[in-house]
Amino acid sequence: MLLIPCPYCGARSQEEFVCRGEAVPARPADPARLSDAEWADYLFLRDNRRGLVVERWLHRHGCRRWFVLLRDTVSDRILAAAKPGETPAAP
Repeated sequence: MLLIPCPYCGARSQEEFVCRGEAVPARPADPARLSDAEWADYLFLRDNRRGLVVERWLHRHGCRRWFVLLRDTVSDRILAAAKPGETPAAP
């Protein structure tokens, strides 16, 4: 079991959270100008890298707030957590 550090509530069991994928892709400035293929790429395609990844998480059974985690996908180790708009800094 993982203990996930919610920046609002502190460390809680992983069962309280849901991961919603990478936080890195920035929303296109003008989505109306994108082709259907470009919009689909933005919505669905991710790198699925090994190593350090910044992810969006929701504390679904706690404060119900979104936050970002810096997580190593190889070891499943969580390095940092931050509120939306902040960048989680690796120790």
